[in-house]
Amino acid sequence: MMQPFKPYSLNLQGRLVTIDRPWVMGIINVTPDSFYSGSRVNDEQTLVARVGQMLADGADVLDIGACSTRPGSQSVDAQGEMERLQWALDIIRRTAPGVIISVDTYRADVARRCVEEWGANIINDISGGTLDEAMFDTVASLQVPYVLMHTRGTPETMASMTDYDDVAADVLEWMARRIDTLRQMGVADVIADPGFGFAKNQEQNYRLLSCLDAFHALDAPLLVGVSRKRMIYTPLECGPDEALNGTTVVNTIALLQGAHILRVHDVKAAAEAVKITTLMRHSSCPPINQ
Repeated sequence: MMQPFKPYSLNLQGRLVTIDRPWVMGIINVTPDSFYSGSRVNDEQTLVARVGQMLADGADVLDIGACSTRPGSQSVDAQGEMERLQWALDIIRRTAPGVIISVDTYRADVARRCVEEWGANIINDISGGTLDEAMFDTVASLQVPYVLMHTRGTPETMASMTDYDDVAADVLEWMARRIDTLRQMGVADVIADPGFGFAKNQEQNYRLLSCLDAFHALDAPLLVGVSRKRMIYTPLECGPDEALNGTTVVNTIALLQGAHILRVHDVKAAAEAVKITTLMRHSSCPPINQ
């Protein structure tokens, strides 16, 4: 059964926007080692072209990452991450000044500079504040929307930290506690991301997906990031490069359960899934007399 879609508003430094239909967040990685090579950008011409194509394909937000957080990845230091992000954000702001920009970082000092100096609008923290204890205070002082993602450990250790009593219930409880903390600190706009692929095995990822509608109890926009991940390409016996069709299937399942934001490498496919499921949501089947 298709879940109803609840709109949410976000305050982007005084600019009020409404998620009144599912958004597509396009991934751009200014890193040399992100797990999907198609998302990597390392020169200005490629970056400008990628931004333009994503916006033409229907992206509502661009998510810029400069430090790979794939399982087993090695972290770049804060200075290196800042240099990459400053380079990318300066170019994007010149190229597309009105676009909503999310920055994928778990470091509070990086987040602050991206917002205050380089024009970022949203902080997307894969650690949910667990890797930098200053992050919650920083987000509260910046008053920007914050993506709270669930994980355990670090990118180097998360694969071994998959011991849950019930993954959906445990993740939901963890997120509820941390969202409550953020709201008490004055953070009005929290976006909830259950963290597919982070400290979860394949079975647990699909358990989360099947229980996704339960996360609406958090009363927050729900972000789903499954694009070309191992949970898709492993059962399909392929690699990330061949996982677009599977990604679209999983994204559609998420949309049917009321997801608000799809974080994806392939904007056009996701935007088409949004368009079709929105048409379905706005239709209705009257009772059929037997």
